[in-house]
Amino acid sequence: MTAWLDRILGRVTMYGLVLISLAFVGAAALIGSLLGQISYPVVDILVSAAVLLVTSYAANGVVAFLFRVRPQLSSSLITALLLLFIFAPTLDPAGLAVLALAAVLAVATKYLLAVRGRHLFNPAAAAAFIVGAIPPLLGSTFVTWWVGTAFMLPFTAITALAILFRTRKLWLGLTFVVVGTLTWCLTFVGTGQPFASGLTFALLQYPTVFFAGFMLSEPLTLPPRRWQQLLEAAVVGLLFGVAFNFFGLFSASPQFALIVGNLLAFFFGQRRGIRLSYLGKKQLTPTSWEFEFEPGHPVRFTAGQYMELTLPHPRTDARGWRRVFSIASAPGDGSRVRFGIRLPESASSFKKALLALEPGTKVSATSVGGDFVLPKGDSPLLLVAGGIGITPYISQLEQLSASGSKRDVALVYAISRPDDLAYADLLAKTSCTVTVVSATKPAKLPKGWTWVASQRLTTDQLLAAVPDAKTRHTYLSGTPAMVGSLKRALRRAGARRIHTDVFIGY
Repeated sequence: MTAWLDRILGRVTMYGLVLISLAFVGAAALIGSLLGQISYPVVDILVSAAVLLVTSYAANGVVAFLFRVRPQLSSSLITALLLLFIFAPTLDPAGLAVLALAAVLAVATKYLLAVRGRHLFNPAAAAAFIVGAIPPLLGSTFVTWWVGTAFMLPFTAITALAILFRTRKLWLGLTFVVVGTLTWCLTFVGTGQPFASGLTFALLQYPTVFFAGFMLSEPLTLPPRRWQQLLEAAVVGLLFGVAFNFFGLFSASPQFALIVGNLLAFFFGQRRGIRLSYLGKKQLTPTSWEFEFEPGHPVRFTAGQYMELTLPHPRTDARGWRRVFSIASAPGDGSRVRFGIRLPESASSFKKALLALEPGTKVSATSVGGDFVLPKGDSPLLLVAGGIGITPYISQLEQLSASGSKRDVALVYAISRPDDLAYADLLAKTSCTVTVVSATKPAKLPKGWTWVASQRLTTDQLLAAVPDAKTRHTYLSGTPAMVGSLKRALRRAGARRIHTDVFIGY
């Protein structure tokens, strides 16, 4: 089931998925308005959406020109549609002016409320907070989060789940919803109202689910590690359901809670924008290459983590100009980073642009993160790779070798063709035992390596190659189908310490 969902959702970029989801929620809102379930008329919603879309698009173009960066259309559209569900739709000229102001502020915060190239706050939340704090607008009803209704809940829940599943942030959303809902319930009880009234309010009259899927999950304002993300979700959830007012300047609100969470994320994360200078590439296999970059400043990361690269380029296809890649180099001093990337014949425009880079070209990276890291101590490890899924292990094995570790590591490497064996020379220098799974035996296998003849890796083959697999810390890296099937089978076989890294929409 999860592999099927990954295949469906992986057909579009995250920007595309969020846009489709917001459009779906918007269509549901229009239907709700016609049915009398939404208090705003259809024309108000449509006109407000048009003002926000046009203003956001224009502001994005102007600000991008001033800061000499390439504007991203999908980002401005997402921001506009988020603001549509936060601010009250209207036909009043003064209200439409406030909407236009919110769109400009949201776009501007990406560049002005930033530290060393990294923006601090969710743009839509920042705009809602600023508008609510402007003296002439204090006490206004512009910021209403009207999407939080019983009628809208099924539609926001479906789309929020799709986004959280696609980004592997279901636990983030669940933590926030549970903490936020419970806080509201306790707040109601504290004022003498029934616990159930708080539950009803949080889920049916407040934007709790929408907030979890569309606001809190924004990747650029999340901390890098899962425990940090869950801590942020809990903190935001607590603030989400507590009533307070600071000297009449601002009061408890979803946007305030998220801004506090964004500050916490900034404290945990890479506190500067990442600029990389392209050094060159080398071919690993007929369908894969390794790309090397030099950061302008040392980059902090842990072996097994990923980096998201941004590469604006002409004739961008539907998959956009951002892509997440596992880092293939060991942390070291952070002065070099390498990425092993598969480039099939039908490669995306992003990968074609990457292949065409000239040495010295500057490339931006938005974030470093991930929890696919090795456990501390000397417990034995089982690393299972499918194709280019070998890349995070290269970083980890290089780090182990550099530290002089004698850790017991078994690597099972499944490839489609015998010439798809990437990083064989580097792997041969490590102390790990290697089993290669492929339909045809590679022409040259390093001494001591084992070959298993198979079209695809099965759990029986995995357990035969590594009989004590269920007692090891197991790491699975590859396609959703491979990782999902092996994880389920290993669980049934008794393995309990399993970590996964799935390549989605690759």
